[in-house]
Amino acid sequence: MKTYLVGGAVRDKLLGIDTQDRDWVVVGSDAPTLMAMGFKPVGKDFPVFLHPDTQEEYALARTERKSGHGYHGFVFHTAPDVTLEQDLARRDLTINAMAQTESGDIIDPFGGQQDLQAGVLRHVSPAFKEDPVRVLRLARFAARFGFSVAPETRQLIQEMIDSGELTHLVAERVWQELQLALMSDRPSLFFTCLREINALTVLFPEVDRLFGVPQHPKWHPEIDTGVHVMMVLDQAARLSDDLVVRFAALCHDLGKGTTPAEILPSHQGHEQRSVTLTEALCQRLKVSGELRSVALHTALYHTQMHKLFEISAQEVLEVIEALDAFRKPDRFQQYLLASEADFRGRPGYENTEMPEKAVMQSCFESANAVAVQPFIEQGLQGKAISEALRQARAGVIADVLDTHRPQH
Repeated sequence: MKTYLVGGAVRDKLLGIDTQDRDWVVVGSDAPTLMAMGFKPVGKDFPVFLHPDTQEEYALARTERKSGHGYHGFVFHTAPDVTLEQDLARRDLTINAMAQTESGDIIDPFGGQQDLQAGVLRHVSPAFKEDPVRVLRLARFAARFGFSVAPETRQLIQEMIDSGELTHLVAERVWQELQLALMSDRPSLFFTCLREINALTVLFPEVDRLFGVPQHPKWHPEIDTGVHVMMVLDQAARLSDDLVVRFAALCHDLGKGTTPAEILPSHQGHEQRSVTLTEALCQRLKVSGELRSVALHTALYHTQMHKLFEISAQEVLEVIEALDAFRKPDRFQQYLLASEADFRGRPGYENTEMPEKAVMQSCFESANAVAVQPFIEQGLQGKAISEALRQARAGVIADVLDTHRPQH
């Protein structure tokens, strides 16, 4: 029995990246032997075991083939005679198909080190086609490392697109990869890569539709809506490590992709169209409630942040109430950050403070500080209390707006 460090841990070590996530492959053994040594199995269909001391994952060397059953639609063959190279051959990319011996030697049958040095993502074998989620993984690695895609891999992916393979992805797996991509340092590279390999229109048509759609250059020097949303996404990544903020940034302008051509470069009504498209995206990917809620409210109300000094105190209060900010102040902060990313996601504004953000924060804090007790002491009851409270909150918001409104 021999054990080898494999996959991402080897790749990251060669790149000089510190990683705590280590996976091992076991050659020349079987499940009963590992369990007799104290290893604990993980799942009944997947030949992976947890080490009794380190709790790291040890997988039996295996081959796999596409099937309607098993883990993610694959069935596995494990046996003591399955070789390390056979196990590595089933992996997605050459940079992930390397192993390291206990003495530190690198085993690299598919040229992973060379591709790592060249910054190239290349599939290991035609079996890449059997699992379409690998296209998303490839784009995620492109975003994480800034690597390019090998020509033959582009060709293989095009064949997958032409045959309709990418339309059969399970929603949960798409969302899992999208989450990981959104949490990278430059999430825009994930979508840029998908667009370059012609997969964006299949996987995220709402995003693909944004490219080539013009905006008014007075407000958007970048003009192209797709470019703007990618800039916003990267700004959101700079401002926050919160997935909620980053997802809201991705969705905030989706409606601009369906703006009627005759009104361009204006995008009147894009907020409600963004809500409709975000709702559909969330349903398709089975996005959780909190992420969905903040994304929908950011799509609907991000324009109010930009026009803060042009709208009434009552309208500001409506935004705060719609976000349920008095009960969930964290949600209000997420909205503020996504809106700030929208402001900064334009050439020349990347490092500019958004004055409206601080004022909107003051509006919320002032409204939140209005106490309900005085209205109760006045003898008000039920609906009269809530109406008086709203009126008082709108009053203090108006004071904040008057104090900070720019003088012309």
